[in-house]
Amino acid sequence: MSAIWTPSEERAAGSRLAAFARDQGHDGYEALHAWSVADPGAFWSAAWDACGLVGERGATALMPGATLPDARFFPDARLNVVETFLATTGGGPALIEAGEDGRRRTLSWDELRSQVAALAAALAETGVGPGHRVAAWLPNIPETIVTMLATAAVGATFSSTSPDFGTAGVLDRFGQVEPTLLVAADGYVYGGRANDCLPRLAEIRAGLPSLRRTIVVPYLGAEPPAGTDAWPDVLAGQVGGALTPERYPFDHPWYVLYSSGTTGKPKAIVHRTGGVLLKHLVEHQLHCDVRPGDRVFYFTTAGWMMWNWLASGLASGATLVLYDGSPSHPPSTLFDLADEQGVTLFGTSAKFIDALDRSGLDPRATHELTSVRTITSTGSPLVPEGFDYVYDHVKADVHLASISGGTDLCGCLVAGDPTSPVWRGEIQRPALGLDIDVVDDAGSSLPPGEKGELVCRTPFPSMPLGFWGDDDGSRYRGAYFERIPGAWHQGDFAAWTEHGGLVIHGRSDATLNPGGVRIGTAEIYRQVEQVP
Repeated sequence: MSAIWTPSEERAAGSRLAAFARDQGHDGYEALHAWSVADPGAFWSAAWDACGLVGERGATALMPGATLPDARFFPDARLNVVETFLATTGGGPALIEAGEDGRRRTLSWDELRSQVAALAAALAETGVGPGHRVAAWLPNIPETIVTMLATAAVGATFSSTSPDFGTAGVLDRFGQVEPTLLVAADGYVYGGRANDCLPRLAEIRAGLPSLRRTIVVPYLGAEPPAGTDAWPDVLAGQVGGALTPERYPFDHPWYVLYSSGTTGKPKAIVHRTGGVLLKHLVEHQLHCDVRPGDRVFYFTTAGWMMWNWLASGLASGATLVLYDGSPSHPPSTLFDLADEQGVTLFGTSAKFIDALDRSGLDPRATHELTSVRTITSTGSPLVPEGFDYVYDHVKADVHLASISGGTDLCGCLVAGDPTSPVWRGEIQRPALGLDIDVVDDAGSSLPPGEKGELVCRTPFPSMPLGFWGDDDGSRYRGAYFERIPGAWHQGDFAAWTEHGGLVIHGRSDATLNPGGVRIGTAEIYRQVEQVP
């Protein structure tokens, strides 16, 4: 069997990953990865420099702990993510808003900086700073990015969810972290329909007694309710202020993400500033070959971790294309957008690719897509037929990176490699800096083809700080470190391939075992979806 796609020698050699490997004295991905897990302190230090993280690194890269979760990266470092995110200046586009209803808006790098400075001043004026949370109940629009960056600028912790969440879903999340300030939209558009959020906003405000202030973004143009402030007025009152963010420790809390379980409220996972930023820089620049001036798109809402991943594209000097609305209104919407805006990285989900395949849509015949170099797919395993669809009906010469990780680490455990072939149905590589393995119930390594638990045997910087309210860390350690001693695990069922890649077979905690044969959820769903 031959690879479904292979990069040209010129493309592979010209990638940022290949350049980084050469600079570190390594030939090829396997050698680079082996070094990255053998000497993680050296790797993450080199990545800090090569990927342009702004801040004071300090003398120590990695302080090992008694156990894996006790390890600390860059314990003496000081940084503020805003400095890296807004290192690019000028009148070029930083954010391009594209709405389902046809709206288009562009914020330049200088305009983005000005808005972040204005909102940061308003937050500080409200008394928001370290130890406070700012919540965003917003669509995927520039205001959401501005809110996240302004929150980081003043040292507070950010948390977001999408306006399609109902009152109970929002309160289950934000109620745990008790935000001091809420930024919300008056509504959103989906599937050709405008949805009014103001009645639910009243219920949400009533359910969050910790709020000192609510700012309303007039997405639909409604008047802000009594007791709230209009976004334009808030920014207008702070025009002209300088953005001088204070630097905080590497492990300062950046944002809280929510991971749904089978019972109870979603887990509120607290993520560290420097660790997530550094992990995202590596994933964008080395795994996805993102370059300054690229246009990065991901179909996501502000309620999914991929929104946070998308936002970090700014830190690599890329322009973000922010789409909000239905991806199929009309069915060609996202491909229309890719052509219109010159998208270079097109991010989507495996479920969306599967839906396109079933619909019979053939973008390769109707769209140019000349700018698209990379397509990423996540959210669930991309089945082999999904690979076929992309290369047969979307674009033949494209790096298709099926990636997998999760909200737990806000990044990838396994990822793409722009220097190596893509094999049908396979995730290309273990992520750099992560010693990935597939093990049996006793923690012993399994050979290619045998299914088991996906684990990581080395610490990595985007391990979360912990769970909100888990003061002794017992829930955190129980979730990721106790099932397989000495390794991170999060419940993924996987197998190595003969090419050094991996296949994710679903959740290990939802695996069936009839007659001793383990069957993952991905295999079940694949069969179900083939039923007419």
